[in-house]
Amino acid sequence: MATIRHEIAIDAPPQHIWDVLRDIGAVHERLLPGRVADTALDGEHRLLTFLDGHVIRERIVSVDDDLRRLAYSVIEGARPALTHHHASFEVRETDSRTGRLIWTTDLLPDERAPEVRIRIEYGAAEMKRAIEAAAVRGASPGAAGVSGTV
Repeated sequence: MATIRHEIAIDAPPQHIWDVLRDIGAVHERLLPGRVADTALDGEHRLLTFLDGHVIRERIVSVDDDLRRLAYSVIEGARPALTHHHASFEVRETDSRTGRLIWTTDLLPDERAPEVRIRIEYGAAEMKRAIEAAAVRGASPGAAGVSGTV
């Protein structure tokens, strides 16, 4: 099974980064505005609708405030098509004003890893821009996501 691990420094307080990531129902507003058109929650599932109308169904596995870790699996609509997907985001503190986002993804088939890596790197850069822009604006972090483990 291929594993992709991508780390990116984000110029925002670690708690702000985590507040954005854990707000699982607001991906289209806080994490990937301009890329995701809508986010809907259906029990343990999250549906992301992209600007082109494509929908990805994810299972939210865990939202852990103590570890600042969100785990999820794409179960329908992966691009490229995958037979297995499991990923997690972790927020680590660099100092009180900056943090690191660590995105780890396990996937099958292995040969899809290069394309998925490109998508992860591009997506992480988009997330970084959105999170930093909100931090500069002084946006108050939301807590509309779920608490604890799903």
